[in-house]
Amino acid sequence: MNPQQTEKDRALALFYDGGQAPVISDQRVGEAAQKLIEQALEMGIPIYENPQLLEQLSELQTGQNIPTELYQLIAEILAFAFFIQGKAPDNYQPDGFSSV
Repeated sequence: MNPQQTEKDRALALFYDGGQAPVISDQRVGEAAQKLIEQALEMGIPIYENPQLLEQLSELQTGQNIPTELYQLIAEILAFAFFIQGKAPDNYQPDGFSSV
């Protein structure tokens, strides 16, 4: 990473089809990273900010599966993203949340 860049200058996207492991579907830096974030927001795709995870995933190439050691973390992120989009299974409640 360029020393003058910050985490906000980098973005990546994951693709998950529900069957195979999630893959890195896009990676961008600089203005292109901001454009990727804007496109995701316009499409209603949740954004998750985690500089340490971004650093780890940025070492992968587009099209590569996420490493097995990150499955649990990525699964939790995806489950929450589906939940906030209303795509969760019936009666699903993420940890720390309760129905009112």
